[in-house]
Amino acid sequence: MNTALAAPANAADALDLGPAWHAGFADLGPAFHTDTPPTALPETQLVALNAPLARELGFDPARLTGPEAVAALSGSRPIVGTRPVATVYSGHQFGVWAGQLGDGRAILLGELHTPQGPIEVQLKGAGLTRYSRMGDGRAVLRSSIREYLCSEAMHGLGIPTTRALSLTGSPQPVIRETVETAAVVARVAPSFVRFGHFEHFSANGLTPELRRLADFVIDRHYPDCRSAAGNAYANLLEAVSARTAALLAQWQAVGFCHGVMNTDNMSILGLTIDYGPFQFMDAFNPAHVCNHSDHGGRYAYHRQPNIAYWNLFCLGQALLPLMDEQQQALDALEPYKALFPAALTRRMGAKLGLQATAEGDAELVEALMQLMARDAVDFTICFRRLCDAVAGDSAPVRDLFLQREAFDAWAERWRERLQAQPGFDAAATAAAMRRVNPRIVLRNHLGQIAIERAQQGDFTEVRRLQQALAAPFDDREGEDDLAAFPPDWAQQIEISCSS
Repeated sequence: MNTALAAPANAADALDLGPAWHAGFADLGPAFHTDTPPTALPETQLVALNAPLARELGFDPARLTGPEAVAALSGSRPIVGTRPVATVYSGHQFGVWAGQLGDGRAILLGELHTPQGPIEVQLKGAGLTRYSRMGDGRAVLRSSIREYLCSEAMHGLGIPTTRALSLTGSPQPVIRETVETAAVVARVAPSFVRFGHFEHFSANGLTPELRRLADFVIDRHYPDCRSAAGNAYANLLEAVSARTAALLAQWQAVGFCHGVMNTDNMSILGLTIDYGPFQFMDAFNPAHVCNHSDHGGRYAYHRQPNIAYWNLFCLGQALLPLMDEQQQALDALEPYKALFPAALTRRMGAKLGLQATAEGDAELVEALMQLMARDAVDFTICFRRLCDAVAGDSAPVRDLFLQREAFDAWAERWRERLQAQPGFDAAATAAAMRRVNPRIVLRNHLGQIAIERAQQGDFTEVRRLQQALAAPFDDREGEDDLAAFPPDWAQQIEISCSS
């Protein structure tokens, strides 16, 4: 059942933003969530609006820029048809069972029905919930800018992700390491259900609720799991594993570090979710740890694929009460071990201009990565410059390496592999490479510049970055600074779990 939501009790104050809202997750019942109205913020202002996404969701972007709509997107005014709830989940954090967690600062408004299917809308930073624990339920402008920009950067790269509809700010003080100001991100996704939602009901022996949640996810997002042979819940685990394998290959192929791959930060739909201490690497280092709270390096770049499998194993354990035997879960997880490396080899091959995977391609990719790591070569710039080296002009990319003779030897192997392809055309190959090797990614220093200006009341750099990151593969005038090497001070930026 997916009923339309009733108007809130204070309907006289509620604002009609246009589209009709529906319950979706809220229909599951009180075991899954707590009714939680947002807490108002003073003097809210619009920092950024994602107009194309607004139109996709059925909103008129012009209606979302006025003060009343900005207040509604900040949680300071109710929206007609919504029923705000905070959902409960549990999870493993840094490999340790943390018990009950939940939406500590995210409030689900409901869902919108779009041509692409149902889309949930959350307000992140909208105030205290039952699950805030020791937190204040707020988000700060600094971290909210990072989430707003990176979710849209990932979308621009073609990587599955939650999206960001709007970013609003308020002068209300929020205490983190220092006193900062509050902000709210309106973020959207087909579902915000995480591995941790399943872990919560399984760990507490709530098998009927576990089954209801799994049926909800299957019916809405994985209907083939029920029609296929075998146990539907094992089929669900296998489908989620496949999506997760594909996602991790995409992360690794752009040098993206998530930073906090806890089970409560893993999407059941294989989306990138919860942007905290993330980073697109500058100098390539397989052991890079972007999260300064991760003292043991659990979530280092090169460990992300195995951590994803570990998290999937936890999901499998949570789903065991719905399966006939443990072997069904083990069999459902097994394909990940082949799917991830195959997907990564394909994506890295495409970055090198290879039309199809052949024997030796994985070794060719690994040889380049070893050279890049040894000389701390900039990840994004290296692959972008390789696009210009297809026709033989290797100087720009060669200059990135200290061991240039070693690079020359690798480049000779690479060109031989390219030229062995049927119908090889250098110009067409270079153009294809530019479509998968971004010119611009959201480097930490770019985000930091935008944050510092926004903290002074200037939001132009946030909006400029938003526009550039929507088309990261294009060569456009006026964006050379966004594609340049990071400044020396960028190495001093520290991103922690409070980010």
